[in-house]
Amino acid sequence: MPESAAGLILIAPVLVLFAVSVVYPLFDTIRLSFYDIKGLGAPRWIGIGNYLKLFADPAFRKTIWTTVIWTLATTSISVGLGWLLAMMCSFAPRATLPFRVMIFAAFGISEAVSAFMWLGILRPDQSGLLNALLGAIGLGQFQHAWLGDPNTALWGLIVAASWAQVGLPLMLCFASVQSIPKNVLEAAAMDGAGPRAMMRYIMMPLSMPGVRVAVFINLLGSLRAFDIIYVLTGGGPVRSTETVGFFMYRESMTQFKLGYGAAATVILLVAVFVISAPAIIQRTAGAR
Repeated sequence: MPESAAGLILIAPVLVLFAVSVVYPLFDTIRLSFYDIKGLGAPRWIGIGNYLKLFADPAFRKTIWTTVIWTLATTSISVGLGWLLAMMCSFAPRATLPFRVMIFAAFGISEAVSAFMWLGILRPDQSGLLNALLGAIGLGQFQHAWLGDPNTALWGLIVAASWAQVGLPLMLCFASVQSIPKNVLEAAAMDGAGPRAMMRYIMMPLSMPGVRVAVFINLLGSLRAFDIIYVLTGGGPVRSTETVGFFMYRESMTQFKLGYGAAATVILLVAVFVISAPAIIQRTAGAR
């Protein structure tokens, strides 16, 4: 049997599973986006009607802007904090290994569990950790319903989501730093480079591959954020924390407008493809 035929037979189960679980739902969602489907009523073909309605919908336009703020802020904060923690762990003495393990473990919990933890921190009453802390240090005038005010709810969510997403950048940046050849660091030390010079001229530039991968993955993860928003605010108050992913859920699952929700899904898919395209092209060119 030719080697290529044997290879196809071996990967056939994976291809079938991929087709059933990814390709079919993808094309079916695109198909549904061209229909007007309300509840259990019969689907009605309306062409691009759902897309025209979406871009004329002020709630959806606001959702796009919220998604842009959410994606840029959570990616910047989580990658920046992950990189900083990776640098601290790299420079820390060997005796601090147990503490470093605790830091890594803390960011290994799921976003849903993190959301419940932040729900306890940001509660509007005195039982909320943040408000209790402000009251204990004499800053009671700053106590606030952080997730109940449209002006602060999104930023409260961004802080919680950024903390929950730090784990991956931390691992990637730490791995990049650990892959720096020891002889490079030893040569720099012999030339008299101090910690600041080592950080600026060696650690920072050589950790950039990990940072780039972390930014790419966190951007995609932020675009499809759902669970932490669902637990903390449910998209409120007055839809101020609703991203495109949550808008899609609301229209499809609670308003039973499957075609309308599918159109929002396709727009989100296009956004993910646009962000992924440069990385895919670069990866393909590098493989040649």
